[in-house]
Amino acid sequence: MADNSKLCAILAWLFPIGLIWFFLDDKLRRDKYVAHHVTQSLVLFIFVVAVNIAGTIIPILGWFIILPVGGIMALILWIMGILSAIGGEAKPLPIIGRYGKNIKLGQ
Repeated sequence: MADNSKLCAILAWLFPIGLIWFFLDDKLRRDKYVAHHVTQSLVLFIFVVAVNIAGTIIPILGWFIILPVGGIMALILWIMGILSAIGGEAKPLPIIGRYGKNIKLGQ
């Protein structure tokens, strides 16, 4: 694994610049390791958006249960994703990671 690949995988979890770098660099798009981490970070982002929408729309239950629990869960999954990228592993995130299998970013 190239240092560029690992750096881009870590940046995909931390900053949107990692995602931009992935889409602009043809060599990185063909790298399955980087594509895995980009996909997993996008799935986590979609999860966070869904939690925020549901937590905002549903009164009381959403404000006091969905938002806090979903936020803590997203934080834990985000830390797991970063640690996976730093460790050079390509494991899917628990619970939501399986939804990224249908997204094909790499070639």
